[in-house]
Amino acid sequence: MLDLLPALVLFAVAASFTPGPNTLMLAASGANHGFRRSLPHMLGITLGFPALLLSVALGLGVVFRGWPLLHEILKIGGAGYLLYLAWRIANASRAEVGGGKPFSLWQAAAFQWVNPKAWVIALGVTAAYIAPEGDLLTQALLITAVFAAVSLLATATWALFGSGIGHLLRTPRRLRVFNVTMGSLLALSVVGFFL
Repeated sequence: MLDLLPALVLFAVAASFTPGPNTLMLAASGANHGFRRSLPHMLGITLGFPALLLSVALGLGVVFRGWPLLHEILKIGGAGYLLYLAWRIANASRAEVGGGKPFSLWQAAAFQWVNPKAWVIALGVTAAYIAPEGDLLTQALLITAVFAAVSLLATATWALFGSGIGHLLRTPRRLRVFNVTMGSLLALSVVGFFL
């Protein structure tokens, strides 16, 4: 397993830093609420995704193989929720942003369980990096630790990016363009899960 560690780290970096539901929502949160107020959202992802990944690595993937309809239901429900969030982001006004709150730690952690990209990554990394002849628990814990560390860096990067451009969004028109763009990108990310 340690021989595969460099490849696993690269996989984690590519999966965690590329745009998807978590990164787009964090950029929007950073821009609208600032980095500090987005910390619970970041930590929720950093805890929630590794919990999902560990569950998949330790056997949840087997359940989906036995009942593929359950996976499809989760995928469709997650896509619907993402589209709802995309609509909310795209239509957020200055008043809603000022009075609104970013995701809490628990909301962000729970969101991982309906996030289609999170499921695709968890199933993919488990299939690629868990060797049947190896110690399942050790492999699952190593993969989870790598993703937790990389996830923390990726979430911080995207929230900082959003926070950094937040000062450019002081006018209602600029904020509107940004929120519509982020909401549209989030909605487009859903399409990829059904192609």
